[in-house]
Amino acid sequence: MNRDAQGGHGSGLKTLDIPAGIEVMDDGKPFFFEGGKTGCLLIHGFTGTTSSMRVMGEYLAAKGLTVLGPRLPGHGTDVIDMGRYTYNDWIATVEEALAELREMCDKVFVSGLSMGGLLTLYLGEQHSDTLAGIMPISSPVKWLAPGFNYYLLKLIPIVKHVLKTFPGPGNDLKDPNVTEVAYDKLSTSAAHELAKLGKYVDGNISRISVPIRIFAARNDHVVPPKNSEYIYEHVSSTDKELIWLDNCYHVATLDVDKERVFEEAFSFVTKLTG
Repeated sequence: MNRDAQGGHGSGLKTLDIPAGIEVMDDGKPFFFEGGKTGCLLIHGFTGTTSSMRVMGEYLAAKGLTVLGPRLPGHGTDVIDMGRYTYNDWIATVEEALAELREMCDKVFVSGLSMGGLLTLYLGEQHSDTLAGIMPISSPVKWLAPGFNYYLLKLIPIVKHVLKTFPGPGNDLKDPNVTEVAYDKLSTSAAHELAKLGKYVDGNISRISVPIRIFAARNDHVVPPKNSEYIYEHVSSTDKELIWLDNCYHVATLDVDKERVFEEAFSFVTKLTG
């Protein structure tokens, strides 16, 4: 069964509901595919939309998995709305989605792109005893941006009072025929929340002991790939692997290497579920 949020109740999943008074673009709505007793939570990235994870969701659903893709607060709407929320709101959303999947499934995996990968690591820190596995993709943790933007983020607690928005990081894709649906600007207030989330996750990364597959694009122009090496080195997982992607940029789930990501992810799930 394929369910998409239409802003109403009746789905049985609170994650699919869109709050009254909020207009969400079609590409930004949460999605749910009902399958078997193995579930996968898919989390989109900062300034992005659920559409960046939907193709992966469709692939995994076709393999028989139950898949849930929540919309993070402030996303799929507009950049002003983005600035109204904190990283605790994003955490609350993925925690609720995880709880909903657990009600339906015996084993649950989590995967996310970019900030969705950071939230995947957060869930790994909090739930390593119960999750079946996690798969962060192009995920930041210690270095949230390359070059000048890295230093700008260090100053973001001050900058956010001067600049309300800043050019966004969307559409880092090698495939010229694909466009990521994302804001062209980011909220500096939200960027400060991202920085706080990164600091929290980095401080607790050794708590991750769940099996993990880390996907990293060698030519990522948004998140420094060295983050993925850092994650690999600092998690406590004994079942861990860093998978390098050579034919894509940051948005690996929509880019040329997407099929490899999907296949490796499903292989990981199969290995751990039989």
